[in-house]
Amino acid sequence: MSVRTCLVLENGSIYNGKGFGYPAPLPRDLEPGTPSFSNAGEVVFNTAMVGYHEVLTDPSYTGQIITMTYPHMGNYGHLDDWNESGPLGEDCQDSSSCDPRPVKAAGFVLRSLYRGPVPKGRITLDEYLNRHEIPGITDVDTRRLTLEIRDGGAVNAVLVRPENPALGLSPDEINMISSYLESFPGMLGRNLVRDVGTSLKFSRSRPLEGSYAGMRLALYDCGTKANIIRELEKLGCEITVYPSDSSARDILNGKHHGVLVSNGPGDPQVLQDQIATVKGLIGNMPVFGICLGHQLIAEALGARTYKMKFGHHGINHPVRDERTKKVFVTSQNHGFAVDEKTLPSGTQVWFRNANDLSIEGIRNDELSVLTAQFHPESAPGPYDSHWIFQAFLDAVPREAWAEPA
Repeated sequence: MSVRTCLVLENGSIYNGKGFGYPAPLPRDLEPGTPSFSNAGEVVFNTAMVGYHEVLTDPSYTGQIITMTYPHMGNYGHLDDWNESGPLGEDCQDSSSCDPRPVKAAGFVLRSLYRGPVPKGRITLDEYLNRHEIPGITDVDTRRLTLEIRDGGAVNAVLVRPENPALGLSPDEINMISSYLESFPGMLGRNLVRDVGTSLKFSRSRPLEGSYAGMRLALYDCGTKANIIRELEKLGCEITVYPSDSSARDILNGKHHGVLVSNGPGDPQVLQDQIATVKGLIGNMPVFGICLGHQLIAEALGARTYKMKFGHHGINHPVRDERTKKVFVTSQNHGFAVDEKTLPSGTQVWFRNANDLSIEGIRNDELSVLTAQFHPESAPGPYDSHWIFQAFLDAVPREAWAEPA
């Protein structure tokens, strides 16, 4: 039976609904000064109509509560094969070497939850979130919530259950919640990379077939999505994954042909160790960055990033290639962007958001640097941006990696 649940924003707004998944905590159970990866986080809206499972398991959503603008979710259930939660399973030497949380989001906010049967072999969205101790809330006015975020910006929030469901939250409970949210860290200035990805270097052992068979790539894991690895392997690349605390020397000693700096959560400006690593790689091998990787590369080149009002989250964002002027559909999940005014000489805007004109990718041909703020490994187009992986791999001289004919 659904239990009355509330989403409370730090600005005082309260959204009432019905709980699903794992039960939200009572206000008296909240501990101020103790951040959690469940129940609380920055609330953002996502405009995707499908793909809720990929959204929930994306490491870039660590520290965030997601509200879906599409009104109905859950109708096709859950299957582990869809996970985007990064290197897991046989890639980890033990349970402590990778982030063990399949669900990265701190909470899920819906207008309507599907509660009917799902295809054989799958489980319901309700059961999936309950299994991984993540609370959800349904029957919420998500249109009102989305407009509030759009107009006022993304804010911290928490999911809770009133002590007395019939009466709702009492003044004392609201005070407890306010104290908790006052002490909860904002996304600006928050380092979350240490909480995702692998903590040990490992190599993927896969049959290598494809146009780029023989190319050895380093993947600098700041919270990578699993599909990034899948797409590179489809092209024939041999992947070695490095944890986010690796140095440039660690990666250069691997004698790779190129490096991909992955996506990930949090504020790029505070990741000074990772920026230093990327700076040490640029100029020594071709470098490609996705999402957070794009931001880290920009910082390493001397540019600056800033926090957006509510970010870009969804699978229907139009992006323009500034070289060809072609517009294509992309999947996006980011709350920070690169300040165009700070781009150094020799670095050009490669991609631009067709809605707000923010930077969606940069390139420096002299240094063999390419980036994409969006996610070319996703398939909203469905294949509009897969070519970007090949553009990066083509930056590696063929004679450097291909076997003699």
